[in-house]
Amino acid sequence: MASGPEEERARPEVDDDDDDDIPQLSSAAATALREFLEQRLEGEKGEGDKPELVAEDWRLSQFWYDDRTARELAAEVSLLASSLPGAAVACVACPTLYAYLKKGSPDVPARLLEYDERFGRYGGDFTFYDYNRPEELPPALKHAYRIVVADPPYLSQECLVKVAKTVSFLAPPEGSFLLLLTGEVQTDRVLQLLNVHPCGFKPQHSNKLGNVFRLFTNYDPADRLGGWDRSDGAHI
Repeated sequence: MASGPEEERARPEVDDDDDDDIPQLSSAAATALREFLEQRLEGEKGEGDKPELVAEDWRLSQFWYDDRTARELAAEVSLLASSLPGAAVACVACPTLYAYLKKGSPDVPARLLEYDERFGRYGGDFTFYDYNRPEELPPALKHAYRIVVADPPYLSQECLVKVAKTVSFLAPPEGSFLLLLTGEVQTDRVLQLLNVHPCGFKPQHSNKLGNVFRLFTNYDPADRLGGWDRSDGAHI
């Protein structure tokens, strides 16, 4: 996760029983692509090949994912991108994922939206982003990303609502994949705002944090990332 400094407008609640608009990846395509990506990732691990990351700045609520988390997320995003030829990826306040994605799948078009201007090192792939101004983004980015990954920098309702506005700006109204990483305490809020459900996979950070984090998606990854968590209280 990464951030900006500390108008709320809640989006209407979405009926989570209506799965008609949830994008799906065919099982056959997913299996073949996953095997390919796993082989490539194993090769990278054997080489000890990790992308270079800037130092975390705790004042900006920056906490980088650990290697396993970053690799698994990058593999999932690559898999989704492979199923949608030409689809671009927006990484909202998650520079670790962006770095791993570009290292392992440089052919996947991806953009990092971040407050920390040190990431201007990524050139044209970097867009300055202040979550307090969720829709003050270049017009060309509107509805331009079929895959959006977001990691709100703070575990507050205010921050989540504003990031949800950014997600709605970036993703087309239908047919997009959303992955959201945030604290488990946000489970009810993310369901209401973005109609996403928790997966079995639990993100970890290089510096251990006191809060339990979860990965939420608007599609069921099935046998990937632990699938949707269908235990009691998961609201699926």
